[in-house]
Amino acid sequence: MNADSYDAMPPAGATAGEVLTRYLHERAAGFLRGLSLRGENEAEADALLRGSARRIGGALHTFGPLTDPAWAEPLRAELAWLSATLGREPQHAGRLARLLEALRRLSVAAPEGQEPVLAGGTGGAAPPAVPAPASGGPLALGAARAGALLERQLTLARTRAHSASLQAMGSSRFHALADAIAVLVSEVPLTPAAAQPAQAVLPQLAGQASQRLADAAAALPLGRAAHPYNADAVQAALGAELTADLQDAPWHQVRILLRLTRYAAEVTRAEGDTAERQRLADAARLLERHREAAESAAAVAAAARTPRIAPATAYALGVLHADQRHEVEAARFAFSRLWQPAVPGARRE
Repeated sequence: MNADSYDAMPPAGATAGEVLTRYLHERAAGFLRGLSLRGENEAEADALLRGSARRIGGALHTFGPLTDPAWAEPLRAELAWLSATLGREPQHAGRLARLLEALRRLSVAAPEGQEPVLAGGTGGAAPPAVPAPASGGPLALGAARAGALLERQLTLARTRAHSASLQAMGSSRFHALADAIAVLVSEVPLTPAAAQPAQAVLPQLAGQASQRLADAAAALPLGRAAHPYNADAVQAALGAELTADLQDAPWHQVRILLRLTRYAAEVTRAEGDTAERQRLADAARLLERHREAAESAAAVAAAARTPRIAPATAYALGVLHADQRHEVEAARFAFSRLWQPAVPGARRE
């Protein structure tokens, strides 16, 4: 279900529990629609299931004081499991498309005798297979083999993810979750706090989610990231193993908190600044781009550890890895330029 199908404002005089219950009913109904659609269009159905699962889980997290924790916490855990399980296959598919397109771009942009220009901008479009490069440079020689290696590894990972999804959907665990969502369509266990007026409770809880986001974003190195080509993301990838992963983690956490903040706004549906809502949506897209580039770089690094690969293949993978870490840096730069003016006390370095 599209978030815009939810009414613009809570009914006047509604309690917090009534507003939250109505939102959860709508999301649970969307989940069941996704389940019924799975026999017709698996990809669309899984996207609807994931979106509904994330929103229900997000609402239960942000507005936790309004629901029975003995009921909400186990349900949140199961929804997170399902969302992660169903999300792996499209992530592997998108990662492969992204990397093949990047290889094509880099090999075309690197004539013989010249190093490739590592400028960002893959866009994530689904490309055809990497063509045989016309150039005879070292990158061109290894690009086709590097693409074939990545295609084998990521296609295998995608196949395994698909099998895991099918297994999960047929499991007793999933059927128990589907039964819980079916009950959620008509019943939400609430606490006494849910009897308070919606306008007195929901904005306060949503504001706490926004504050957590602001605090996490303020802890990021926004000043450095706002300088183009500062090389933080690239240098981290050249250090000790896992350094890049550890450096990326705070950015991934901000992406999750940003998602929770946007979901909380769907529940409250307060009349807010249109520009601010657009800023949050743009920030979410940039941090998703950051995640895709970071995970793609990790996939390239894993491929480069394949035993006995040819030097030209290793060279192409090295260039591709650096390109994806540059994409990480470009996403951080764009996020910093978008976000920093709204961070209290922030200044450009």
